[in-house]
Amino acid sequence: MRQYLAFTKKEWLEQIRTGKLLVMVIVFVLFGIMNPAVAKITPWMMEMMSDQLAQTGMAVTAVEVTALTSWMQFFKNMPMALLVFLVMSGSILTAEYQKGTLINIVTKGMKRWKIYFSKMCIMELIWTLGCLLSYSITYGYNAYFWDNSIVHHINFAVFTFWLFGFWLISVLGLASVFCNSSAIVMIVVAASFGASYLAGMFPALKEYSPSYLMESAGLLAGEGEISAYLGAILVTIGLIVVGNVISVIGFDRKNI
Repeated sequence: MRQYLAFTKKEWLEQIRTGKLLVMVIVFVLFGIMNPAVAKITPWMMEMMSDQLAQTGMAVTAVEVTALTSWMQFFKNMPMALLVFLVMSGSILTAEYQKGTLINIVTKGMKRWKIYFSKMCIMELIWTLGCLLSYSITYGYNAYFWDNSIVHHINFAVFTFWLFGFWLISVLGLASVFCNSSAIVMIVVAASFGASYLAGMFPALKEYSPSYLMESAGLLAGEGEISAYLGAILVTIGLIVVGNVISVIGFDRKNI
């Protein structure tokens, strides 16, 4: 356990030293501010465009902005934040392969599973803190400008998206074990998302696909029930567990 904690601390300091942590903090803060900001200026933008739209025969009515508008913007923006996070984390293992830095660590007696879980722990921690940061900023601004009480199941909806991000992190970790290029790792992550999305197009599989968790934003307006997402939650957790088990076994046998 001492080795694991020491290596995890080293990985955390590496994120700070390289500036990756600072960049991610800025990204999540910006997205947290952007959600209520976009909602706040929407009526002004529509008013500015009303004359141009009127010339095309489109009538612009008054736009009512509420906390729901901002939260819907939150779920539109967070996938982009997740994408930035995954791209910046894509070389978390492949960079080590290319530099050969893991050889000395392993020869000194460090168990490979400790290395793997240390790196995954840092990624999951940053993702969790990032989600909490964006969520807290958006919640605070929404409480100041509007009323969050009109939004249904916001915590559950944020949880499902956080879990979806956790699944993609596990896919990234699995791909990083078997691939030596960060570009290939990102291709595997994109392909996994694409496969999940395509599975969601079949009615029999839709409610069990990890990508279905991204649709939980519909709960905010009172559409649907929480129980509809339990199948996708269980399948996603199962995929995360299986992915980590395969990753540990594969990493233990990998020639580094």
